[in-house]
Amino acid sequence: MVSNPVHGLPFLPGTSFKDSTVLKFDAYFQEDVPMSTEEHYRIRQVNIYYYLEDDSMSVMEPVVENSGIPQGKLIKRQRLTKNDQGDHYHWKDLNRGINLTIYGRTFRVVDCDRFTQVFLESQGIELNPPEKMALDPYTELRKQPLRKYVTPSDFDQLKQFLTFDKQVLRFYAIWDDTDSMFGECRTYIIHYYLMDDTVEIREVHERNNGRDPFPLLMNRQRMPKVLVKNAKNFPQCVLEISDQEVLEWYTAKDFIVGKPLTILGRTFFIYDCDPFTRQYYKEKFGISDLPRIDVSKKEPPPVKQELPPYNGFGLIEDSVQNCFVLVPKAPKKDVIKMLVNDNKVLRYLAALESPIPEDKDRRFVFSYFLASDMISIFEPPVRNSGIIGGKYLGRTKVAKPSSTAEDPIYYGPTDFFIGAVIEVFGHRFIILDTDDYVLKYMENNAAQYSPEALLSIQNRIQKQEAPAPELEKEKHQEIENVAQLPDYPELSEQGTACPESGSTFTGAKERPWSVEQELSKQTREDPPGVQELEALIDTIQKQLKDHPCKDNIHEAFQIYDQEASGFVDKERFFKICDSLNLPIDDSLIKELIRLCSHGEDKINYYDFVRAFSN
Repeated sequence: MVSNPVHGLPFLPGTSFKDSTVLKFDAYFQEDVPMSTEEHYRIRQVNIYYYLEDDSMSVMEPVVENSGIPQGKLIKRQRLTKNDQGDHYHWKDLNRGINLTIYGRTFRVVDCDRFTQVFLESQGIELNPPEKMALDPYTELRKQPLRKYVTPSDFDQLKQFLTFDKQVLRFYAIWDDTDSMFGECRTYIIHYYLMDDTVEIREVHERNNGRDPFPLLMNRQRMPKVLVKNAKNFPQCVLEISDQEVLEWYTAKDFIVGKPLTILGRTFFIYDCDPFTRQYYKEKFGISDLPRIDVSKKEPPPVKQELPPYNGFGLIEDSVQNCFVLVPKAPKKDVIKMLVNDNKVLRYLAALESPIPEDKDRRFVFSYFLASDMISIFEPPVRNSGIIGGKYLGRTKVAKPSSTAEDPIYYGPTDFFIGAVIEVFGHRFIILDTDDYVLKYMENNAAQYSPEALLSIQNRIQKQEAPAPELEKEKHQEIENVAQLPDYPELSEQGTACPESGSTFTGAKERPWSVEQELSKQTREDPPGVQELEALIDTIQKQLKDHPCKDNIHEAFQIYDQEASGFVDKERFFKICDSLNLPIDDSLIKELIRLCSHGEDKINYYDFVRAFSN
């Protein structure tokens, strides 16, 4: 028994096969070509497949490249009828040398493959001898060489080819199309082949230019320079231009550096060439001067970005970020400067320069933070002044009035000295005094300050050290005025105590002593620091009201003041304050500590504790 060459199993009648079992036959059909003078009919070769699984058939035509005929699957897989009664083709009806009529088209079966032949013979079918596949007469005609009738030319093209083979003139050109909408200036390379006088134009691509990487703008071909008069109507897009339509072609002498050249409606300007081209023009045409022409266009100056005017909200650097990006980011900070100058604050006493009489006696404390160059202003409350004190300006950078939003110039530590005028958002302040830390800072950084600032500090120190002659003069004047008062009544020898004044008079003889005591009481005036201290104590007492922490605070300080001097060290003072958790604002605490400071290292805790009494 014959076995299947595919899977090796024997062929058994009446058994079913898998889908991979297919019978293949070679066939052809004849197709009429009514509208052609070169061919009357056409032979088309096909393959007929029979699927044993479901008795279906399909017809496939092998694809021939450039045939111009739709090829491939002619009849998709299906069961095909063989007569009018509706009977379908069966594999028993197939054989070599027979005609199959499918959908009105007659197919001539000429041969089959080896597997089909073995299968049919195993089923007891006698196969006809194979036939020769019919050939298409037009296809065979095209395979024959064409007869050429060429008139020999006087020009020896072979000599030109052998002489100038592989010699190419290279020119660098630009096409300036900036006058049109969306036009641009593009660069090209023009190749002129000396062997056959053909021209090729190649594109020069730049990285990320957004264009498809087409290498050629124009293929290699001969370019006409002058056409005949009637050649304008010649169908150039369909037929090639011959010498009959052209009076003159482009040659090597037409390509000169520095001259424009029109090719295919585009005007190219040649601005350079390679060294071989320069040498060729020097030997052939005697042109030795072919300098490179600079065609690079100067970029226009960048448009300066105009920032909108500052609206007064936030910092200038922070507000400007909205003009640069859609999602603004916080401006960068100098971290090293913040770490070095952490907790370093310069404090100044200032007065408001204002035409309003009520503002002349107002005093302000300027705090300059060296870590962030920010300024805060605090107005100490003054009792019965009619003005609410407290925070006048929160921490912020203050720009000088002469600066702009594009280039802001902020106030620095060198701008603050006694007598300086500081303008803060339209309000002018005059610096009157500084604290001791500012003097130390200016002494350590004297090179940063102007001579005017150093002179103002020097004058302040001299005034503090020099005696006050005017105060002495006023004191003597008061003594003389009191001496002219009426005599006191005579007193007993023992003397009488005056409970109201707290003084004891012993007689008229000792009047000078009592006069001096009374004068000292009358002429004693509270300095401005005492007035501020009293006003600040009053403010803190209003906030605390009946807070029961006075005794604890006093006892905490007395533990470390063994001598009962009323003063403690600053370091120990701050440790006690941290352990007490005082229930008031930090700004008031800092101002109270400043007013209670005694020298550089001591603090008067008596005045500090008084602020927490009822």
